[in-house]
Amino acid sequence: MPGPLPNPAKERSRYTASRGSEQAARSRRVIVLPPVCSDPVPDLPPGREWTDAERDMWETLWTGPQANEWDDSFIMAVAMYVSHTFAVLSSRATAWHAQEARHLGDRLGLTPQGMAALGWQLAPSDPAPVVPLRGA
Repeated sequence: MPGPLPNPAKERSRYTASRGSEQAARSRRVIVLPPVCSDPVPDLPPGREWTDAERDMWETLWTGPQANEWDDSFIMAVAMYVSHTFAVLSSRATAWHAQEARHLGDRLGLTPQGMAALGWQLAPSDPAPVVPLRGA
């Protein structure tokens, strides 16, 4: 399941009126994600000090294609993903942290398997020009 639907009645929802075409895509069970999310990036949750690298990752995730399908209920899950990922990358993590980062990545649609399970596809981009190999 793709998670909670945008809720226009909730004051803090990331719902926008321009998502009507996404509702049509949702009925086909394939959602083509725009290349960027133009919704405002939410604040990092309080409770700990966030490094500059974690803040950069937060910004990148909330402006990426998957964030078009996230609403404010995803804030804590994304924060946990950032925290666990940096624990793994800094070698401070246990196997549990690594497993949680992997599961959160899938649930947030940040992996190919997660995107497939959610029925999400990236919008096609302009193909790179094909350059023939030398001597071919």
